[in-house]
Amino acid sequence: MANDTTNNSDLAYADTLWKSADTLRGQIDAAEYKHVVLGLLFLKYVSDSFESRRAELKAELEADNIKGDQLESLLENRDEYTAERVFWVPPESRWLNLQNQATRADISTLIDDAILAVERDNPTLKGKLPRDYARRGIEPVKMKGLIDLIADIGFKGDRDKARDTLGRVYEYFLGKFAQAEGKLGGEFYTPRCIVRLMVEMLEPYEGRVYDPCCGSAGMFVQSERFVEAHGGQRTDISIFGQESNPTTWRLAHMNLAIRGIEANLGSQPADTFLRNLHPDLKADYILANPPFNVSDWSGKLLQDDVRWRYGTPPTGNANYAWIQHFIHHLAPPNGHGGGVAGFVMANGSLSSGSGGEGDIRQRMVEADLVDCIVALPAQLFYTTGIPVCLWFLTRDKTGKNLKNGCPHREGGRAGETLFIDARKFGTLQERTLRVLTGGDDGETLLADGMGDPNHDSDIGRIVYAFRQWRGEPAPEWWDEKKHGEWAYRDIPGFCKAVNTEQIKKHDCVLTPGRYVGAEEQEDDGEPFAEKYPRLLADLEKCFAEGERLTATVRERLASVARG
Repeated sequence: MANDTTNNSDLAYADTLWKSADTLRGQIDAAEYKHVVLGLLFLKYVSDSFESRRAELKAELEADNIKGDQLESLLENRDEYTAERVFWVPPESRWLNLQNQATRADISTLIDDAILAVERDNPTLKGKLPRDYARRGIEPVKMKGLIDLIADIGFKGDRDKARDTLGRVYEYFLGKFAQAEGKLGGEFYTPRCIVRLMVEMLEPYEGRVYDPCCGSAGMFVQSERFVEAHGGQRTDISIFGQESNPTTWRLAHMNLAIRGIEANLGSQPADTFLRNLHPDLKADYILANPPFNVSDWSGKLLQDDVRWRYGTPPTGNANYAWIQHFIHHLAPPNGHGGGVAGFVMANGSLSSGSGGEGDIRQRMVEADLVDCIVALPAQLFYTTGIPVCLWFLTRDKTGKNLKNGCPHREGGRAGETLFIDARKFGTLQERTLRVLTGGDDGETLLADGMGDPNHDSDIGRIVYAFRQWRGEPAPEWWDEKKHGEWAYRDIPGFCKAVNTEQIKKHDCVLTPGRYVGAEEQEDDGEPFAEKYPRLLADLEKCFAEGERLTATVRERLASVARG
């Protein structure tokens, strides 16, 4: 696992690289440019990984006194690379070959040919890489500048370290491109802090992980990190996803391939509602950030769909179609808790009654599916400045599985829902962008259940309230003398556990602010008998000042009228 110093160094390097790459963009839209840059980054990585394996193999063969033509033949043996899970890169696709020809007027065509050759020789990548450099019409001089810039990135040496470095650079670039694209960026990118929060709350230790609108696959990457940080293997989880946008689908495949993560994203891009690529999947974990309030989702064609168990969603808004799609794909109760889902939704989903949404929500509440609702602050997303919320659903709030000592859906409380109001959380990173603390500190927070020093971060506070409410045991490092008793308690203004009957009294509206109440105010210690006359005197001073200012304004207006 990389330490903070390494992570910070990688991010500083990525920032420098981004600024340099962005200067070469010229008049190319960020939406177009991201595929140019990210495709070249991927090609550079697979080429460097190939060269690293080639150097290892050459050293091994020379140690066995293999020389000459036999040595060269074995160095070009495809199986020697694929056996080590290294992509085979044909000669025409190797980075040095492309860099040496970067001054050619047809360099974009050469890149397309190089990527096509990589796809041809690596079936798992077929049709999943960008192969339209020539079509984009980028000036050769700009393409050469970008190639020279990316050539300075080193992905050679230790393959795991190279993969981690590129993974962070790639993720950083995804975020920067999403920011540059604004609203369009939401099609492929969910802010890291939101993904981190969802993964920490769902704790995907092992099983099937599903995202039916997976974008660039950020949910899967964080899930894999969570497993490895807790001592598991990436093979402990099986990944299933779907994405309708063809270019975003390719981004997801590259993002996963860089990290050596195997996933089933379907044989091609497809609309989740009209063409469900995993119809029989019952997932242990669902993490998703579906598009908000989509009106054109083909609802009229799906009126009798099997997924609408709790009611037919309105044709003018897809929110409750997504929610019921998630429920449909959750693994049923099995004695170990069943499937769990966490997803982002527009705040309107918590209270809307139009188009039958209120009735659907009521049936879900009565079925005891709603585990937790988290209200988030505004300005967390590139796509919108409005505040959104997180829903957490479960098929069984009572099941337990302590396999390998790891809590897996440690229950929660039957007939109860936890409401968390985090609208005041977050720190402004930029004028229009807010982040939750604890989400961008590298991987160390994952090492021991969020990490001791950061348990008071925004993400830490939310996660620990949720875990305590579910009845999970305290992490090993938890010191009650330092941190207080490990036990759930309602905190006015922040969190409250509410039973189903209370929710029904509020017409099944799930807005956390309705339940958590007002934050407790600290007593300043001043007796009321002394505070009241002091405050009254201050108020009289304010009244007097107001009257003085009013008189001044009237006098000046009168002088203007007199000329």
